[in-house]
Amino acid sequence: MADIYDGAFRTILSDCRKLVIPVINEIFGETYTGEEEIRFSPNEHFLDQQDAADQKRITDTNFTVFGKVPKKYHIECESSLPDGKITIRLFEYDAQIALDEGEVTEETLTVTFPNTAVLYLRTYKKTPNKMKYVIITPGGTLRYDIPVMKIQMYSLNDIFEKGLLMLIPFYIFSHEKNFSEYNSNGERLAELKAEYRNILERLDGLEQQGVIGSFDKRTIIELSGDVIKEIARKYENVQKGIGDMMRGPLIETSARKILNQGIKQGMDQGISQNQRETALRMLKRGKQTIEEIAEDTGLSVAEVEQLAGMQTV
Repeated sequence: MADIYDGAFRTILSDCRKLVIPVINEIFGETYTGEEEIRFSPNEHFLDQQDAADQKRITDTNFTVFGKVPKKYHIECESSLPDGKITIRLFEYDAQIALDEGEVTEETLTVTFPNTAVLYLRTYKKTPNKMKYVIITPGGTLRYDIPVMKIQMYSLNDIFEKGLLMLIPFYIFSHEKNFSEYNSNGERLAELKAEYRNILERLDGLEQQGVIGSFDKRTIIELSGDVIKEIARKYENVQKGIGDMMRGPLIETSARKILNQGIKQGMDQGISQNQRETALRMLKRGKQTIEEIAEDTGLSVAEVEQLAGMQTV
């Protein structure tokens, strides 16, 4: 189950990376404008084990934002009950990230730890407001906090007003405790559907204003559908009522417009590379046919088929 949520989290950051900037601003109190370059690093790390084979660890995100001063960030998405182990995993990831990019000059090792945070999809009584590292060394003790973002603490208005659009696929967690009631009560289910209809309308409005592109909107909606399908798998009425809405005519209409605006604006700037990159992301996600990807990106079917062949090599 967690793999579905982790996968959705990684996908929205990989495919719609600019959406992470408002979240970084919210968590760390930064003032990024959204125009900064974001450069992702490999999320696979091998932890050295003295008496065993190296263990591979996969972080949810590991990237650098190039503002006035480049800063590295590491964010983990967590849906399980806090048990103390997440803090250990975080430190393992952070230490390996720092070591992977460490520098040795005249036998002096310099490592830079990332700015780390945790996004909790579910909130329990034991869910902390922050975590803390206390590192005791011969040269002194270092202490610093690891901020926590509790997604369920953000209302729909908060999400849209603060631009936290990458949280939308996980907004359904705020309703999880009421699934049984929604499933058996048509009126309550209608209220939930109205809320998601409002989400779709507001996303449409942001697209029309040019705040987000068609591809970003499509990704948010598709991932929302994936998360709803997983979290409500035991509640057929909820899954069908909201899931069908996320795959309905409104989405199909917008799907035919994916990236059209960006393609039109970028024609004079060599948009072909962006088209290829977008097509590769779509192929990787496996949600559309070759013909649909060609139509949505403006590439020919032959070009998309060539890209698909490259992926299988």
